[in-house]
Amino acid sequence: MSTDAEFADARHIPPIPPQPPRRPDPAVTPGPEGDPQTAVLRRIPAEPPVPAPGAPAAAHPVPPRPTVPPPAAGAQPPPRPDRAPGPPAPAAPAAPAPPPPAGRPAAFRDTAAFHLANSQKLWSDPRERGAGSGTGAPPAPRNPAAGPPPAPGSGPTGPAAARPPQPPWPSTAAPHRVVAPAPGVPAMPRHPSVRRPGPRLLGAVACLVLGIGLIGGAAAGSWLTDEADAAPATAAATFAKGRDVWHNTPADRLFPRTVNGLGVGPGGADRTWTRIAVAPDSGCGGAYDPKLAAALTRAGCTRLLRATYADATRTSVITVGAQITKTDQPGMRALNTRFSTKSLGTRTDLLPLPYAAKGTPAEDFGRAQRASWTVRILTDIPVVVYAVSGFADGRAVAEPQPAEEAVRPGATTAPAESGLGHDAKGLADRVGTDFRKAAGSPTQTTEASS
Repeated sequence: MSTDAEFADARHIPPIPPQPPRRPDPAVTPGPEGDPQTAVLRRIPAEPPVPAPGAPAAAHPVPPRPTVPPPAAGAQPPPRPDRAPGPPAPAAPAAPAPPPPAGRPAAFRDTAAFHLANSQKLWSDPRERGAGSGTGAPPAPRNPAAGPPPAPGSGPTGPAAARPPQPPWPSTAAPHRVVAPAPGVPAMPRHPSVRRPGPRLLGAVACLVLGIGLIGGAAAGSWLTDEADAAPATAAATFAKGRDVWHNTPADRLFPRTVNGLGVGPGGADRTWTRIAVAPDSGCGGAYDPKLAAALTRAGCTRLLRATYADATRTSVITVGAQITKTDQPGMRALNTRFSTKSLGTRTDLLPLPYAAKGTPAEDFGRAQRASWTVRILTDIPVVVYAVSGFADGRAVAEPQPAEEAVRPGATTAPAESGLGHDAKGLADRVGTDFRKAAGSPTQTTEASS
């Protein structure tokens, strides 16, 4: 017997099925030529013996002795297959087996030598023996880059089946792979990796610090400015600022379009006045009676501002004015003292003149229609405020009455009962307050009025 026949014992080869009921037609299957590993075993018919010279010829040739014992007597012989028996079919693989290499016949896989070679490799592989030993050791990890295992039934194909070359060592470190711990073994604590801050993080931190610094600087500057503004201004600074109010402040702030007087009317009634005309700023000529103009000459005149209002019923009209003086603060105090001691504000020959704008309810408001008036000498700013009221229908008043007298309780004169004294006093108070606010004066001083 050959070497393959000696190695093929009962432990390595599959069982041989019984003989079929009929012998198939002999078919010659070519074996692999030039195979360096095994030789193909095939059935070779025995040659008939050559009779000796002179011996009689046999009637029938004697077949060779079979190597398999015949079946027991009385047993039914199994049916014979149509072709030679092959190895048992392997389990269906997950992926289709690769096609056989070119140049090698497909019959090589059906030979016993092929299975003997594969079984020898399986028995000699230490990894397979470790997996089947039952010791519980985990199998060695397979290289994922090696690809799936060869399909059952495929064998070595020569030099091409050698171990693939290992890839070159990578220039960068392989990514960290987390290995799950074995069951029952506590996981090792993972220490966080320390990374150096990148340039983007450093830039963001720098921008944040710079922004906080800018915001803090702006807040500090605003706080210092607010403190400087909140500091009480000196009397001289307020007086100097009041001299420039007339050209630094809008007219709507000095003479509002609508003025609401809460509880300033007769009997505590509310009054509302609407501005109907504003005179262009001008000099003081033609704004007073001659004697009043002479009394105010000592203070001087820088500018004269005037506006005319009407009440909600359009039955009374009021002209309110402000004269910006040229004198200093002691001169304004002296003027206030002179008006109060000599009662210049209560004399009927020292009245201001109204501003009668054409096309308004005050177009008939003249000297004869003046019913009540008041004159204020402010001492904290260089301003003289006055107001004069009358009837809008052009009604003449024989005896005008000072506003301070017309607002007294129990007064029965026409200016008192009609509320013209309340109109003159209320508007003079409001305009004087607006000029003080524009100049930054914190308090209201006492001044002569009539």
